[in-house]
Amino acid sequence: MKFSFAALLSAAGAALAAPASLEERATLNYVQNYNGAAANFKYNRGAGTYSLNWNGNTDIVVGLGWTTGSARTINFSGSYNPGSSGSYYTVYGWLNSPLTEYYIVESYGSFNPCSGSGITQQGSVTSDGSSYQVCTHTQVHQPSIVGTATFTQFFSVRQSKRTSGSVTTANHFKYWATKGFGNGNFNYQVFATEAFSGSGSASVTVS
Repeated sequence: MKFSFAALLSAAGAALAAPASLEERATLNYVQNYNGAAANFKYNRGAGTYSLNWNGNTDIVVGLGWTTGSARTINFSGSYNPGSSGSYYTVYGWLNSPLTEYYIVESYGSFNPCSGSGITQQGSVTSDGSSYQVCTHTQVHQPSIVGTATFTQFFSVRQSKRTSGSVTTANHFKYWATKGFGNGNFNYQVFATEAFSGSGSASVTVS
């Protein structure tokens, strides 16, 4: 979540990460729905599609993905219309241990998370045709998948914004690992839209 807007995500079952089979890669088995009702969140997990429309300052995180993350390639397409809202169009997930929240941001509205207060710049990584700005932030006594905790957030923010393509998560995880990312013991992993201010809409297909 955007670190200046506290919000709570529901926990997914913890499991050790393992290389995903082709069948597992193709099967979306997790629905991320935090405050989706506030944004008219609709989804079809079988088709890999979801949509939402937000208006206001309620923190919303919705999307589709997998109960256990891995270094998979995630495909996404659709429309993302953030206007001047605070929002991210992003790969999103957690590690169980060390407890870590992570984002690979493909596009965003008015707020680049690597420009926020209290962040540490961690260089850049090139992947999927663009450079990504990398930064970290420490959340102290904030909501997490295990309740209130202190944990690290990792962000890769794409410099050439896009609304469709493929995200090679392995490239980010490998680079982040040089900055302290655990790169294992994954909790859930989704392609999400997060919104926390203003108004906008998104309609997304994930595979």
